[in-house]
Order: sequence, then C-alpha cells, then structure tokens
Amino acid sequence: MMFLLKCPKCGNNMKYDSRGAILTGKRKRCVYCGHGYKVKEHIIEKIR
Repeated sequence: MMFLLKCPKCGNNMKYDSRGAILTGKRKRCVYCGHGYKVKEHIIEKIR
C-alpha cells in the first residue's frame, strides 16, 4: 500500500510504500530535513 505522509518538522509531503499491512512501529526519515517520525501517526491519505 502506498501512503502520503507529512513531515511534522518541515511540513513536506512524501510517499511511503509499505511492504506489509502492519504499520505499528514503522518509522520514516524525512528526505528534506532528516527528521525521523512514526509512519502511522502522520498519514495524510492512502494513494492506492
């Protein structure tokens, strides 16, 4: 599943492709500012 995430620090949107259905404990690092955050708490929408 592909999700659109928003970085809590800089506010930029990024795509995240999850390999499995479980998002608990997954983290993403922002490609713009380098801030790491939990995926589940910052999902804007499901893309496909």
